[in-house]
Amino acid sequence: MSIKDSAQNAHRNLLNETDPELAEIVNNFAFDEVQEDVDLPSRTKMLSTLAYLLGCQGLDEFKLMLPVALDNEVTPVEAKEVVYQAIDYLGLGRVLPFIKATNEILLSRGVKLPLEGQSTTNPDNRLAKGEETQIRLFGPQMKGFADKGTINKWLVDNCFGDYYTRNGLNDNDREMIIFCYLAAQGGVEPQLLAHAKANIGLGNDKEFLTKVVLQNEPFIGYPRSLNAIGIVNQADAELNK
Repeated sequence: MSIKDSAQNAHRNLLNETDPELAEIVNNFAFDEVQEDVDLPSRTKMLSTLAYLLGCQGLDEFKLMLPVALDNEVTPVEAKEVVYQAIDYLGLGRVLPFIKATNEILLSRGVKLPLEGQSTTNPDNRLAKGEETQIRLFGPQMKGFADKGTINKWLVDNCFGDYYTRNGLNDNDREMIIFCYLAAQGGVEPQLLAHAKANIGLGNDKEFLTKVVLQNEPFIGYPRSLNAIGIVNQADAELNK
């Protein structure tokens, strides 16, 4: 079933009895007009939406949209990786409810847990592999970043060594969903700018990131969407000076 049909059915089931007018507005805009106007692959739309809902802490909407994602080209491994990667950017306290919800939905669909492991590092090489990944994504100036302080080391061995190096999503996917976490939570514009630049460097260009923001406007509203588009424009301008 398409994103439009599956998402509209989910929201009708939730809202029609108590809020039929709202159900019509939401479905006509979020799952008709937006889906028609935003030209992105279904998988990209769904990965970005899951990440946006994590970023804005939209747990109830996440529970509605995860089955839509699983029906539209997102695999259980990919869905789990979107949730796992969020720990670095949102913290375990905010992500744990989404881990529980994801497990409940996967089990209800007959998916056996735990899924196949996706880790590619170990305690002995996570720091070195994390630095390799950080340099690949953010440039040679990141060499020796771990030596600048405790939290810097954690960023290298944990954020990059434990999470970025995992299988299940590629670099472009991971940078895209990280942009989504940051755009959705707001108040982290310096980090959003850095990751907008990293996305553009990987080929997730200004047009692509703008479409990602537009795809998810219904879930976070206009103020944060407009701010994110402004950051995308700034990143593109600074990279093309």
